[in-house]
Amino acid sequence: MRFPRISEHLGLDRQTIERILTLSQLSLDDDAVQQLSSDLDAILGFFEVMNDVATDDVEPLAHAVEIDQQLRPDDAKTSVDRDTLQALAPETADGMYLVPKVLETR
Repeated sequence: MRFPRISEHLGLDRQTIERILTLSQLSLDDDAVQQLSSDLDAILGFFEVMNDVATDDVEPLAHAVEIDQQLRPDDAKTSVDRDTLQALAPETADGMYLVPKVLETR
């Protein structure tokens, strides 16, 4: 399977880098933005190199290594009592752990 050339469809100019930083809620100084741009160009360049590899006669794999998964027996076992664990928590309500809000809302 061939994919379109990345450089033909994705230009990582300063504006694109700034948009990526805004979407990821990051801010970088000019030197770090320049380094990020260089790093992303190298990564995308590597994808273009991989795109040039002839894979027409290669069968797709579900996994890179042909091994059988070793599964443990599905035996029911007793676990730690929920009440015991919740007694250790700083705050609980209705069987749930209460934690501080960590995400901002806009």
